[in-house]
Amino acid sequence: MSKVYISAVVIIPPNERWEPIQGIRRRYDRQINRWMPHITLIYPFHPESEYDTLEQEFSAVCREIKPFEITLKSFKYFNHGHQNFTLWIAPEPKNSITNLQKNIQMLVPECNDVNLYKSGFTPHLSVGQIKGKKILLEIIQQLETKWYEIKFTLNKIYFIAREKCKTSLFQVKKVINFKN
Repeated sequence: MSKVYISAVVIIPPNERWEPIQGIRRRYDRQINRWMPHITLIYPFHPESEYDTLEQEFSAVCREIKPFEITLKSFKYFNHGHQNFTLWIAPEPKNSITNLQKNIQMLVPECNDVNLYKSGFTPHLSVGQIKGKKILLEIIQQLETKWYEIKFTLNKIYFIAREKCKTSLFQVKKVINFKN
């Protein structure tokens, strides 16, 4: 099986929780038109043509997972060097999300790219790309004064895919539910 950069497995907050996130993304995220608000679990992933086969395996694992509450709480960042930063919201509980990712990662060990960073897999919801540390810290300070925690129950994950052209958008293709 192959992996492609037009496919992913993600957590998506419910639509009714999007607006505070999208408000930030409209200002700072050049990818707002490509990706919905999400927490990446696996990327790249297998092509959409393999989803039906993979759905059964993922469903078997996810049926063993009890739904849990996620809180989008604080702002953090990744430093990419040369004063380039990705601004993100930290989802909690981190360990529960990390365990979920680890359990589904075992189904597709060849799709381990998000685990290859020096710090390993870091659950995050990206909200922007910022140039300059001083500007980044000012933005974080401004956001934190207005931010209120967003909570939602995680009871499913999503297979998403897009067409292989520069302007295509990711769309939900499969929903994998947790234990009832």
